[in-house]
Amino acid sequence: MTRPLRIEYSGALYHITSRGDRREDIFEDDDDRLMFLRGLAEVVERYNWLCHAYCLMSNHYHLVVETPDANLSKGMRQLNGMYTQTSNRRHKRVGHLFQGRFKGILVDKDSYLLELSRYVVLNPVRIGMVKTPQEYEWSSYRALVGETPVPRWLTTDGLLSQFGKRRSDAQRRYSRFVHEGIGKERIWGKLHQQIYLGNENFVERMQKRMEVKGDELTIPGAQRRAPPPSIAEIADKYIERDDAIMAAYATGAYSYREIAEYFSLHLASVGRIVRKRMLQREN
Repeated sequence: MTRPLRIEYSGALYHITSRGDRREDIFEDDDDRLMFLRGLAEVVERYNWLCHAYCLMSNHYHLVVETPDANLSKGMRQLNGMYTQTSNRRHKRVGHLFQGRFKGILVDKDSYLLELSRYVVLNPVRIGMVKTPQEYEWSSYRALVGETPVPRWLTTDGLLSQFGKRRSDAQRRYSRFVHEGIGKERIWGKLHQQIYLGNENFVERMQKRMEVKGDELTIPGAQRRAPPPSIAEIADKYIERDDAIMAAYATGAYSYREIAEYFSLHLASVGRIVRKRMLQREN
């Protein structure tokens, strides 16, 4: 089976799912879920993502993510790779945690952001885990309606602004909108070619703006963050080489290979340095 096409461009909106290998659980307890959310927070910040909604189930998770910097695949490699390492270390196991690559569906933001956000937070209700979305702790719903503090990495204004100008009114209307979705049919009737959620005009627009490069399509566009300094500029700021390597990696702009070439190191050596520093941060 061929790998699904990855379509990446500045400002793209995705519904992302990733499942456990052989459909086994990826979250064994609440500590695992907290560990995953900490990793998600780091990825959102580092890769400049906008996370509009999320829901952590037992053997999979859902994210609604917007990428101002056209970097979905890079961020997902970091998110799933980092969580696999920390989960395996915590549970004293080795091997794959996730079932292959993540699934990313490109979404027509103007038409489906609201429907998609509702679909995601209603997953626990849909399978009978809870009766109402506010009963479920591990989704974005309670933060959106003001029942719990909003994490710094969760973007709420984009959704709420479509329900009113006053936050309290918008939260009440959003809550009503979500509850009205209980029992309604799913949104996947508009899914095209397994990667587009939108009508035929949306699919046509996406295909016209793309140029194929391997199995990824990337359109460079205006970035929300300022261009990063060069690796040479970063290296000049640090006495210790490993500090400079970690700083270059932390920009999110440079691959292991680019960093290795600058410092005349083997690719694996850069990986070991980064992993060591990340472990030190955790401890």
